[in-house]
Amino acid sequence: MSVFNCHVNRAPTDGRVCDYVYVRGRKAAAFNEKASLGNEQNRITLATPGGDLVFKQIAGALARRIVFYPRLGTAVRRGERIGMIKFGSRVDLFIPDAASPLVGAGDKVKAGRTGVARWPRGA
Repeated sequence: MSVFNCHVNRAPTDGRVCDYVYVRGRKAAAFNEKASLGNEQNRITLATPGGDLVFKQIAGALARRIVFYPRLGTAVRRGERIGMIKFGSRVDLFIPDAASPLVGAGDKVKAGRTGVARWPRGA
């Protein structure tokens, strides 16, 4: 996400927050491939009927604060506002092998509107 984009984060699917880890780190450019390893970030795992889903909120060069609202055990609904990252940032979503991607690298997506992957029921 560029500094000109909205940085509100929404739940990628229905689930329950079963793991949440805050990692201190650098504030390098979020588009750098190594940012997911070295930058400040939150790693969130949602327990869903189809299995666990992991995503990260990753701070960028200008980001000064990562915000994640739900706590462990909280149920979230797909599209629900769950946090935000202030200024240049990135979100990584790790989809299960059973999911079919609906977007590709470089596609512009809109929070709460653009489907990212189709996940078979009961998978």
